[in-house]
Amino acid sequence: MKNRDFKFTIEPWVTTNEELKYTTNIFKLVSRDMKLESEDKEAEFSIVEAPDWMNVIPLTSENEIVLVEQYRYGIEQPTLELPGGMVDPGETHDETAKRELLEETGYAGDTWHYLGNVSSNPAFLTNYTHLHVVENCKKIKEQELDGHERINVHLMPLDDFLEMVKEGTVHHSLVVAAVAKFLLWQRTTVR
Repeated sequence: MKNRDFKFTIEPWVTTNEELKYTTNIFKLVSRDMKLESEDKEAEFSIVEAPDWMNVIPLTSENEIVLVEQYRYGIEQPTLELPGGMVDPGETHDETAKRELLEETGYAGDTWHYLGNVSSNPAFLTNYTHLHVVENCKKIKEQELDGHERINVHLMPLDDFLEMVKEGTVHHSLVVAAVAKFLLWQRTTVR
């Protein structure tokens, strides 16, 4: 069965009212009143309206991957991740991918592939994360980090990185989703 052949059968909730509760520099918190018409059931849901994001899987010609190590404030721990970031207003996810890769790592590549997108967390987030692979990456300049960014760049064999994902050393859910899409793409791509 192909994805486009799948028919969703669950009844959708209908939005009856929406109220902006709080705005930050990155997201908006919205209260959404919704109704399930067949059961005449109503409920209030908290929704986070956020911009789209993107992640890049940057590969060198030696089949090494370029990774970023950063401190993540939510879990109060460092993480090992793919380069990525928020899609800025007026910018496409493709443009963001190229810009973020260069700013965060100093690397650029010449062969880009779009892997599609994933719902960042559809339970309460409105955004998607776009996933890219870029091949033949080389360091062409120094990092250009934002004032609050502290990023260490790591280069390692792709197989070592995949093992770190398997072991849980790499645990950022959007990075793991990108790896899944990458492995599926790799399986169906003749290279």
